[in-house]
Parts: sequence; structure tokens; C-alpha cells
Amino acid sequence: MNGWFANLSYRARKRWALVILVIGLPAYIIVAVTVTSTLDRPSIWLELAIYVGLGILWAWPFRSIFRGIGQADPDDRDD
Repeated sequence: MNGWFANLSYRARKRWALVILVIGLPAYIIVAVTVTSTLDRPSIWLELAIYVGLGILWAWPFRSIFRGIGQADPDDRDD
């Protein structure tokens, strides 16, 4: 795993993922709607491309945080 969050524990990455989803996702929605509303109703394909492009740009820096979050904690050993 690479990126600036690579050295964080599983619990810390899980907390950061929650913060990113609670704050970052609404911010992405606001930016995406603002960008598409500045254009005079583009074609459906251009609008879809804008939403997909902004979604990828939003999520790309945080991929190391979200990787493995849905799995069990690898540090929690219940043997």
C-alpha cells in the first residue's frame, strides 16, 4: 500500500475513510453540480463524462485509505 496514509493503523484508516465520506462526498457533489450548472445543459454524454471524471479525481488520492476497509481488522487476532 502506498500513499501518505500507508503507515496508519487499520482503525485510523477506517476513521479517516468515514471523515472523507462524510465531508468529501458532499463537497464532491456540490462541485460536480456547480460545474455542470455553469454549462448550458450539456448533452447527457458530456454530463455523464463530467460526473465520472470528477468522481475519479475525487476518489483517486484516497484509494490507499479505502483499500481493505471492508475486511476484518488484520491486527485483531482472536485465536
